[in-house]
Amino acid sequence: MDIFSLEWIGFVITGFGTLFLIGEILVNMRGFFGLMGIAFITMYFAVYLETSSFIIMLIVYFIGLLLIIIDGKLVNDGTLATLGLACMLIAVAITAPNLNAGLYAVIGVLVGGGSSLFFLKVFKRRDMWSKITLVDKLTSEKGYNSMNSEYENLLGEEGEALSNLRPVGTIQVHNKYYSAISNGQWIPEKTKIKVVQVDGTRILVEKVNTKVEKNTP
Repeated sequence: MDIFSLEWIGFVITGFGTLFLIGEILVNMRGFFGLMGIAFITMYFAVYLETSSFIIMLIVYFIGLLLIIIDGKLVNDGTLATLGLACMLIAVAITAPNLNAGLYAVIGVLVGGGSSLFFLKVFKRRDMWSKITLVDKLTSEKGYNSMNSEYENLLGEEGEALSNLRPVGTIQVHNKYYSAISNGQWIPEKTKIKVVQVDGTRILVEKVNTKVEKNTP
């Protein structure tokens, strides 16, 4: 029996392919994960498509992957990442020989992409993601004293999110704009926020709880 005739095999191939490709973006594996991911995805398209269609779908898939990288490295608002994911899902779905196989392939991409986040707990994170999430601490020991004094005064102050914090965005405090990071939560724009930690120019904020608790008689 030909293993590629099984409908669920697309789940395995696209799952591992996306797992290693996204993993290569997130952690520094010196290209090893990238090669494995390319091998799995190339196998998937090569099995079900002729040469001309194979090249087109492969390009669409990797354009989607590129959009996710650009969003994470430059834009960081989720728009391009959403478009990129859509490209990847469309590419694997169209390639599948039937509807069920297409659903398996789509689920494989989603599961593989989500599972790649576990690599962050095991391997060294790529530097570019550290810069995006403002992990670099600008402390007084590194010569940022002139900026620290202004930023330290923000501790405990309340303001408003001017953009969605996912987790990085722009806030307004006392009619001044600052770049801030949320405490592991998504904060929509125009939400009241409070500065809970300042480290150099790294401002950590959380959503202000506006709910009023009712006393029970």
